[in-house]
Amino acid sequence: MAKVRAAVVGAAGYAGAEAVRILCAHPGFELTCITSTGDAGKRMSELYPALLGICDLEFQPHDAAAVAAQADVAFLAVPHTASLAMTPQLVEAGVQVVDLSADYRIADAQVYEAWYGAAHTSPELLAQAVYALPEVAREQIAAKPPVISCPGCYPTASALACLPLAEAGLLGEGPVVIAALSGVSGAGRKASAKTHFCNADESVGLYGLPHRHTPEIAQTLSRGAGRPVEVLFTPHLVPMVRGLLATAYLPLAKPLSDEEAQALYAARYEGEPFVTALPLGMMPQTAWVEGSNRAQVGVKVAPGGAMLIASCAIDNLVKGAAGQAVQAANIAFGFDEAAGLDGSCPVV
Repeated sequence: MAKVRAAVVGAAGYAGAEAVRILCAHPGFELTCITSTGDAGKRMSELYPALLGICDLEFQPHDAAAVAAQADVAFLAVPHTASLAMTPQLVEAGVQVVDLSADYRIADAQVYEAWYGAAHTSPELLAQAVYALPEVAREQIAAKPPVISCPGCYPTASALACLPLAEAGLLGEGPVVIAALSGVSGAGRKASAKTHFCNADESVGLYGLPHRHTPEIAQTLSRGAGRPVEVLFTPHLVPMVRGLLATAYLPLAKPLSDEEAQALYAARYEGEPFVTALPLGMMPQTAWVEGSNRAQVGVKVAPGGAMLIASCAIDNLVKGAAGQAVQAANIAFGFDEAAGLDGSCPVV
């Protein structure tokens, strides 16, 4: 059976490189094209020597027509607005777009424009895009919408921590408060004063307030709850390369015991290939999921019984980006959902 030809647009960045790594070992996709205008003519393995002998493709400039001639599916690992510039042309050429950027995540174009400071230039495609959190949208992804829009890393962990309670109708009144911590790779490959080693090492701090992932998280939780949900979201940069931990403080509509809360989460995620509800008394750590497409969720009822504390750990570059994109593409193309993604993380 012929493999599905795949391109990674923006393959020089960390999320793009992670997509390349996963696709090179995938049984159903064949990586045929990688792009980076700034690195055109260089080999992938020149930028990432770990891929020597695994991916020695040359970077090509970003060009929608060239990508369409070489690929059936394009993974767009690009900054916001860059996807807007390419996606309509790729869709017109019949290429399945799997977008890792924010450009098609927020259903309301005006909300996108307010938070991202850019006009949404393809609202007609936005209306057709599917917000591709696999644990929620498998059927919609399997229908192969023109744009499969992958959630951000913070929204993924936040959603997995909160959705079981919201979907069960047990989310009480008042805002959902989420404090999340991410490794420096989440800021991208291009260095800045904030991500410079001398500033990031031995330091933890808030950034980007109010953060533009807030409406994306609120959109997901509101859909799950069937009513508007207010979200207060604070991201923190921590001195590690990769990994993300989101801890949510959720008001309860009625008192729950620890056992009831854990049972609710265990039932919701039973059978999920990549999400594990931890046993009672365990809370997740980023090291337990590093390098994998896995998510771990732990819960604890706060003293007094009015709040649930739910925490989710993921790898920000895998389940929070490239891995989740491949997971969604697996669903769209009829592959086993875990194809290319079924490895665990290193134990030490």
